[in-house]
Amino acid sequence: MTDHKIVSGNEWVEARRTFLDREKELTQLQEKISEERRALPWVKVTKNYAFDTPQGKKSLSDLFDGNSQLIVYHFMFSPDWKEGCVGCSFLSDHIDGANQHLKHHDVTYVAVSRAPLDKLTAYKKRMGWEFPWVSSAGSDFNYDFHVSFTKDQIAKGEATYNFEPYTGDMEDLHGTSVFLKDSDGAIYHTYSAYARGDERSLGTYMWLDITPKGRNEGEGGNLTNWVKRHDQYDEAPKAAE
Repeated sequence: MTDHKIVSGNEWVEARRTFLDREKELTQLQEKISEERRALPWVKVTKNYAFDTPQGKKSLSDLFDGNSQLIVYHFMFSPDWKEGCVGCSFLSDHIDGANQHLKHHDVTYVAVSRAPLDKLTAYKKRMGWEFPWVSSAGSDFNYDFHVSFTKDQIAKGEATYNFEPYTGDMEDLHGTSVFLKDSDGAIYHTYSAYARGDERSLGTYMWLDITPKGRNEGEGGNLTNWVKRHDQYDEAPKAAE
């Protein structure tokens, strides 16, 4: 870092003003893309999905919980795993603060995983999270929204992820899907994002991006090079009993 260019205060302000123009371009592009995203066509959801919740079985319609918009985070937690994905846990640390406001703006947030409800509930308690988390065990939901794959699909090269053929070997991956419920009760799938498309939820990244060293994640930009479940850092508070 010592060989970085060092300038006077006036020179710094001039360089910063020039770069501000680039940042404004990015903000305007983001606004334009958001507008185009809202204009994408929708698909009517006709299949009946059932989810295990702490309040019993619920349908996709029930998950809206009185709002007309639903964000589903597909949290990687396979049925045979003992704990949730590190990256999904990192993202989920960012949810509860925002969710205080989302639910007052006609948006419900729910995490969905294939693991059984008792595992999800225990891990949620350990992590100290408050957002709703339900199990899609026994349902086609994860498969239909292309975040889970059967062994046969993987072996035959029939799985798709992030709108491309999937060539990995994991049976569960992460993503975000968005739904709208019309006044007549009809439900529409309006948007899905996968892979780095989920980064918009990571406030930690936004802070790191303005620091001199940036994300500093090493080869491949893999967050698991440094991120841990928040109760596994040195000096971390004890997990909830």
